[in-house]
Amino acid sequence: MNSETILWCLHPILQSVVAVVLWRRGLHKKFPVFFAYLIAQNAYFAACFPLRGNYNWYFWVYWLGAAISAVLGFKVIHEIFLDVFRPYHTLKDLGTVVFKWAGVVMLLVSVVVAFSDSLNRDPLVQAVVTLQRSVRLVQFGLTLFLLLFSRFLGVSRRQLSFGIALGFGFFASTELLFLALASGGFLHKEGFTLANLAAYNLSIAIWIGYSLTRIEARHAAANPLQTQRWEQGLADIQHPVPSDSLIPMFESMVERAISRSSNLDQELPMREQLAQPPKSFSTASSGSGSKMPG
Repeated sequence: MNSETILWCLHPILQSVVAVVLWRRGLHKKFPVFFAYLIAQNAYFAACFPLRGNYNWYFWVYWLGAAISAVLGFKVIHEIFLDVFRPYHTLKDLGTVVFKWAGVVMLLVSVVVAFSDSLNRDPLVQAVVTLQRSVRLVQFGLTLFLLLFSRFLGVSRRQLSFGIALGFGFFASTELLFLALASGGFLHKEGFTLANLAAYNLSIAIWIGYSLTRIEARHAAANPLQTQRWEQGLADIQHPVPSDSLIPMFESMVERAISRSSNLDQELPMREQLAQPPKSFSTASSGSGSKMPG
């Protein structure tokens, strides 16, 4: 058994450990897509490993399984995104729409690239490879986003969702780096395969560590007011106020101003009458003045 086979056989063993821990702790209900991804990866290994001697069957099972794995990996990233933005409902809804369109765009790009370069490689292989690299970029981007803004969003780095993203991000960054080295001639095919298998085992080890640690609650956001402003701004965009809704308000203001001015016009003569002294009082005062001794 060579090194490549040993590293490959470690995948289902380590993934089974993560799946068992998630099941025993009841976390498979919180992250059902990630749990399904682990089960699918083990089924993928069980289907591919016995077919190594049959190239035709192995080719189809390997690349179809790789496509399913890439789609599930993208869904796991969406699941992590929903968990991170759980307190922010409007941001979560916007992110869901963005993820759906990103998935559609990645599928379209994979199909276009596959048939545009079909003379050099098999269209299925080209499509799956393009889809895998697109998903790796999304995984790396989400991990980088969490590393930079976890404190801002109140996400604890001891949360399981952060650990899942960290494992995917580590494997995605290393695979993209190895692809760049291999395309530049600095890494041979055998070395790329061994390094890629070892990196994936390390990412599974990260998941094991996070699944075994005590789950920590979310922290308070570093700047909650700004996040609330984002939330309110997106809510206003989704539910805009009608343009003619200000007209009734201005009409009521004008009506109140007119009624107030009319009331003032009625009260003004009354105030003037009350301000004048009564005639009896003026006559009495003048008469008493004439009776005063000189």
